[in-house]
Amino acid sequence: MNILGTIVRFIVSAIVLLVVGWLVPQFHVGGFWSALMLAIVIAVLGWIIEGIFGKKVTPFGRGIVGFLSSALVIWLAQFVVGRVEVTVIGALLAALVIGIIDLFIPVATPYEAARKRA
Repeated sequence: MNILGTIVRFIVSAIVLLVVGWLVPQFHVGGFWSALMLAIVIAVLGWIIEGIFGKKVTPFGRGIVGFLSSALVIWLAQFVVGRVEVTVIGALLAALVIGIIDLFIPVATPYEAARKRA
């Protein structure tokens, strides 16, 4: 994935997070720049978790473990990014909505992008 593809990926992720903030009652993102920073922090936290525990435990994995780790990453990211407020229920609902949106707008994971380059 080239630099332009990465930038587009984060912009799309930020827009998805803004839509999720509009749909999910206990998930609030303060604006586009907060959403963009949140997308970057979620990607970095997901990458770290993937490096430590493997692909099945990451937010990009499928199933209940991937869903719960996605909710945990979303909840933890609020402490790094300003103007983001998420409750535990909001993180669970946001992970669900993001998973549903991902069915229609799939984005390659950092793990898959690195494998394609190798």
